[in-house]
Amino acid sequence: MTEFEARERIEFLRREIDRHDRLYYVEARPVIGDRDYDLLYNELLSLEKDWPQFMSPDSPTQRVSGAPVDGFVQVRHDPPMQSLDKTHSKGELADFDAFLRKEITGFTYRVEPKVDGVSMSLRYEDRRLVRAATRGNGVVGDDVTANVRTIRAVPLTLPGEAPDVLEVRGEVYMTRDGFIRLNEREEEAGRDPFANPRNAAAGSLKQLDPREVAARPLDIVVYNAGGAGCDGFETHGEMMEAFRRWGFPVPPWSKTCGTIDEAFAAIDELEGRRHSFRFEIDGAVLKVEERRFYRLLGATAHGPRWARAYKYAPERAETVVRGITVQVGRTGILTPVAELEPVELAGSVIARATLHNADQVARQDIRVGDHVWLVKAGDVIPAVESSIPEKRTGAEKVFSMPDRCPVCGGDVRRLDGEVAVRCVNPVCPAQLQRRLEHFAARGALDIKALGGRIADILVSKGIVRDPLDLFTLDYNALASLDVGEEGTPRKFGRNAIGMRDAVAAAKTLPLDRWLFAIGIPNVGVTVAKDIAAEHERFSDLADSPVLRAVVENDAKKGRDRKILAIKAEAARAVLAFFGSGYGKAFAERMRALGIDPVRGESAAVATEGPLVGAGCVLTGTLSRPRGEYAALIEKAGGIVQSAVTSKTRYLIAGENVGATKTEKARALGTEVIDEARLLELLGGDVSAPAATPPRKPPAVTQASLF
Repeated sequence: MTEFEARERIEFLRREIDRHDRLYYVEARPVIGDRDYDLLYNELLSLEKDWPQFMSPDSPTQRVSGAPVDGFVQVRHDPPMQSLDKTHSKGELADFDAFLRKEITGFTYRVEPKVDGVSMSLRYEDRRLVRAATRGNGVVGDDVTANVRTIRAVPLTLPGEAPDVLEVRGEVYMTRDGFIRLNEREEEAGRDPFANPRNAAAGSLKQLDPREVAARPLDIVVYNAGGAGCDGFETHGEMMEAFRRWGFPVPPWSKTCGTIDEAFAAIDELEGRRHSFRFEIDGAVLKVEERRFYRLLGATAHGPRWARAYKYAPERAETVVRGITVQVGRTGILTPVAELEPVELAGSVIARATLHNADQVARQDIRVGDHVWLVKAGDVIPAVESSIPEKRTGAEKVFSMPDRCPVCGGDVRRLDGEVAVRCVNPVCPAQLQRRLEHFAARGALDIKALGGRIADILVSKGIVRDPLDLFTLDYNALASLDVGEEGTPRKFGRNAIGMRDAVAAAKTLPLDRWLFAIGIPNVGVTVAKDIAAEHERFSDLADSPVLRAVVENDAKKGRDRKILAIKAEAARAVLAFFGSGYGKAFAERMRALGIDPVRGESAAVATEGPLVGAGCVLTGTLSRPRGEYAALIEKAGGIVQSAVTSKTRYLIAGENVGATKTEKARALGTEVIDEARLLELLGGDVSAPAATPPRKPPAVTQASLF
């Protein structure tokens, strides 16, 4: 590839990735799958590595860059970021309407959802993002540009039709599903969960390490002008449409209303839709649609006089705590759960709600038999808001955490600095089922066909007593396993072969994937990558001088930049794992199985080889695990694709391939070959590479296209 060709390809890939980000995050209509997106991303990553002179801070690969910062720089807002005056009744909105009609005539309203997130200002110069700042006190906020760049919905560059200088304002929020996953991780790590998505979003933006922010499921919606570039719009709707064209996510629902009665109807309609959005809303925003009136109406010291926020009444229901049970998670954490008198709330019947930990139960003074107020945290997670002490009869019982594991009867312990109580028995069945499911998850070893139900069956029947048992199972016998629901028998069948192939491929996965898969507390995807980057192979971890240095550096309150990326609590956790009896047995069994994962190199496609640039799709039943073939293809310079496209050169077909796929391949000019022909093309290099694992997607962050 010439220098000119490299530059052209890099620029094309950046445009394509930006286009697909917009289709996915802004327009909610993706046109390619995750695998094809990852191929584009990894090709760009490889080219930028080979041609560093074409690197740009605006590249999609540079959303997460730079070292952790010591603190945030404060910036001044011009004009200030104001808040909206809030109303809690339609009578107050009627008063607002009367005020407007005394001041102006010939106006209409726009009703939009009030997103419950963190207010944010984005400034672009020469159509490039130069600053993102929180509201702060309205006049001065924190510069959080590095953190906001990790949010893929935020465009790093704007199209040519956008103004040279533009400032827009909106709300950073955490998605509902992401909030649930984040709290699960927090509780697994022994930390208090976030109370709601807004707190979680605010806490994420306060992280000093952008890589930590990238692992949080943050998004943004833009709904207002800032200090520059927006003077030419006649209406708010016209401005929102322009923002959408320029690549910004805008409110997914809005309505223009001619009268206050129509606005009331729109507000009621929005309330009925509030649980359908990806974000949490706590009300509606009513604003004048025609922007020519804004200057005339002006503003108070608090907020603009042309808009009001209408707050919905909080949704909660009264119920009774019939009992408090204790669940055991995959890291051994004991979690108290309120068993409730079933009650309908926010569109669903709730019969259980987590109480998080013993400290939380004590703070709220929740007792068995209490009448309580139940809410949905973030309109998603059922949560006990408070007890109703005035309804107590004296028969209520104070809860205390058990001193033995309720599942295995083993010892429980509360570690220093944690709110969690843990079962310390590593072979506790409750832990094993969840550990096995985590071990096989997509971000871990990606063992297909091994979901929660199958993990539960394998553990309950004694087929698997440790995750490493997966590497010694008789998968032919496993095919006859009954995995049907009660009364409906169903054999595991061909899924067993798929699991066997995935387990074989897992042996070649890089160190960070294995480290994450083990499920050590405080070791998530990002932390696993940080630790793996400092070690050659798995067997180096047990007595790692790097991890010991991190712990010692933390004890001395040092600031060694060489090891700053590795968190001290994670280093302690890894050393504690390998120092435990179970950890030593796990490491010894890895050695006996001949598995010693190595540090993964940058996800790059070979630039030399018999398949350079050739798109390849594997299909049907093959004689080898697909992971092995994928590694061979990529070692030879090929690009493994998930589906046949116009860029696919070879469809490698095994047995039992449907006619649809082969017909599509031939229609696109793709050559259909068998395994023997593939091995011929590989030139006899038929051994899977030991030190170079199959290329996998970029780090699993809040913004990955999963």
